[in-house]
Amino acid sequence: MNKRIGAYFMGFLMAAGLPLSAAQDKKEADRLQNCGTVLKEILDIPDDIPQDLLDKADCVIVYPSVLKAAFVIGGSYGRGAMTCRTGEHYTGPWSAPTMMALEGGSVGFQLGGQATDFVLLVMNGRGAHSILNSKVKLGADASVAAGPKGRTAAAATDVTLRAEVLSYSRSRGLFAGISLEGSTVRPDNDANERVYGKKVEAESIVFKGAVAVPPPAQRLVSYLNQKSPKNLGSDNPPPQ
Repeated sequence: MNKRIGAYFMGFLMAAGLPLSAAQDKKEADRLQNCGTVLKEILDIPDDIPQDLLDKADCVIVYPSVLKAAFVIGGSYGRGAMTCRTGEHYTGPWSAPTMMALEGGSVGFQLGGQATDFVLLVMNGRGAHSILNSKVKLGADASVAAGPKGRTAAAATDVTLRAEVLSYSRSRGLFAGISLEGSTVRPDNDANERVYGKKVEAESIVFKGAVAVPPPAQRLVSYLNQKSPKNLGSDNPPPQ
């Protein structure tokens, strides 16, 4: 009898855990799909991220629908995904994405209570390598600037052109460069495990091709391969 009760109890626990796991997996899948949708919508508007800057970027990070409330409650953050060009000098097709977290700093004061989408361009190998290895504070560990808008980056300042990360936002349909100085970005390893079904480091996903592009991320990666297939600013050494 005790064995039967124990078996029933174990079965109940397993059944109870399945919905939570499935819900978490669906949440990550939805997030990846949203990253693709947000990026396409932003890159398709007339006054968008300059094509020449996108063509010089080594990596792109997308954080869809970040809410101010997420930064008011301690320890909360926005979540998204990061993909980089593959190959020794970032000249190959865009990689499978690593899940990413965006934390606090001054973000909460800039959002104004509205859901905001963020797109970050990582402009060199040093910035990409740093972000994929650990938590990086923008403005301290990696230089950041509000990205210029328009068809070309001709109007960009020297500060913008020297920045390792260029950041953009979209809120209430308005698209603009925005400074995320003081915020931190880092790989979300728990989310990566849920997406890929195993523990895998962010660098292994992006630089070593450890996993294939998951179906929910196909739109994000394929659109970048279509929109910016070649790196026109590749002068970066491979990460060590």
